[in-house]
Amino acid sequence: MNNASLLPLIILLIPLCAAPVLLALPERSAGLRTAINLGAALVKVLLVAWLSWKVSQGVIYDLRWTVLPGLDLNLQADPLAILFIALSAVLWLITTVYAVGYLEKGPHRARFFGFFSLCVAATVGIALAGNLFTFLLFYEMLTLATYPLVIHYGTAAALRAGRIYLIYTLGGGLVLLLGTLGLWVLAGSTDFVPGGILEGVAEDTPLAAQLLFAVLIIGLGVKAAMVPLHSWLPVAMVAPAPVSALLHAVAVVKAGAFGIIRVVYEVYGIETAQALGLTTALAVLAAITILYGSIRALGQDDIKRRLAWSTVSQVSYIALGVALASPIAAMGALAHLIHQGIMKITLFMVAGNLAEGLGIKQVSRMNGVGLIMPGSMAAFTLAALGMIGLPPLAGFVSKWYLAAGGLDAGQGWVIPLLLGSSLLNAAYFLPMLHRAWFRQPDTAPQEAPVRRPVGWMLAAPPIATAALVLVAGGLANAPFSPLEWTRFIVTLEYSAEAF
Repeated sequence: MNNASLLPLIILLIPLCAAPVLLALPERSAGLRTAINLGAALVKVLLVAWLSWKVSQGVIYDLRWTVLPGLDLNLQADPLAILFIALSAVLWLITTVYAVGYLEKGPHRARFFGFFSLCVAATVGIALAGNLFTFLLFYEMLTLATYPLVIHYGTAAALRAGRIYLIYTLGGGLVLLLGTLGLWVLAGSTDFVPGGILEGVAEDTPLAAQLLFAVLIIGLGVKAAMVPLHSWLPVAMVAPAPVSALLHAVAVVKAGAFGIIRVVYEVYGIETAQALGLTTALAVLAAITILYGSIRALGQDDIKRRLAWSTVSQVSYIALGVALASPIAAMGALAHLIHQGIMKITLFMVAGNLAEGLGIKQVSRMNGVGLIMPGSMAAFTLAALGMIGLPPLAGFVSKWYLAAGGLDAGQGWVIPLLLGSSLLNAAYFLPMLHRAWFRQPDTAPQEAPVRRPVGWMLAAPPIATAALVLVAGGLANAPFSPLEWTRFIVTLEYSAEAF
């Protein structure tokens, strides 16, 4: 059933229209700015919930505006879009609460929250994009919207990080533009369609289809932080903690991973991608990234950089699950899109609390912080154990389905890969937890003084997301869980014979 409702457009316009208002507000209008931020985020959550319900009932939202013959600006709310937009909506609300508490007494608040809202609007557009052309427009909008957030502090390190970020992401966007044009030439369309649009083209010109896939993965792999296109991500950790949380959990890296999902499933189709040998190449690249990111995380003393290298590793679980060409592994990959988001945003918010409340930014100075900030560190602990893959937390569910999918696909090497990755996760997370809970606080004077107490707007968000880590894992088979929604998506992307 087709429905021309403007609901997806309204959801996109909420953060898009809030952005110029926030940019125009005087710095002193803290109360009004907070009201607009929280009000827009809450309304978006409610509308996304309504949209999700309608899509689950079989309603299809497909809005098109023709730009050129065969090239449309297309917003489409399908089950895969709902998965990503729901993550965006919930974590935007939680991150907004955190960002208000973190930055409301700092400088350049109007600029920050204005571009923060634009960043969210771009993420919504990416989720709702019904074709690669629309995806590309919002993909580039996301690059431009996040740049002012990365350089927010205006230090030399921040400006350098911003330059590196732009070089990588604009370069990736240019490559993706070439890929979009190539797709339009080969297929006469850039639409995302379950089963793909390149089956006939791949049969007639397999080499062209393979080269196009390489171009598209390079363009998307930059934001997905896949090796060797990952270097911008650890450098960008000079940004404020809410920005780091947004980059890693909701927006930039997830945009790249989400694009890879769309390309494999809905540009090529999983059967065509497998027949061309594309899934094997993607699986190898994902495996290298998983191990490399974890190994690099081991040597980082800066908390945020350690978490950044962890993201390099963890996001490639999504690409790995897609590349295994198994419906079970696909469920693990899609679930990890959500699970990694709620775990990683928890970790970054707690890292921000340590920096704001205690002036602690290094792992080596985390001694006894669990005794000083028990709520925040309890949240950090749950998220870290989830990243390692301890049951019954969210990360365990993702890894379990990825491992089962690897066996289902006859790819037994996935098991030692996931075990090795989990051991590396433990090697860089457990020492942090040991310092926090089992060592006494340092008695020597600190290099950085305590800035201010961590209020409820900083303490509550990571506790809330840590609770989601527990719920998403413990209730994974519940009808409303992310895992169950991925089952719904996979039935659309795989033929009945695959199950």
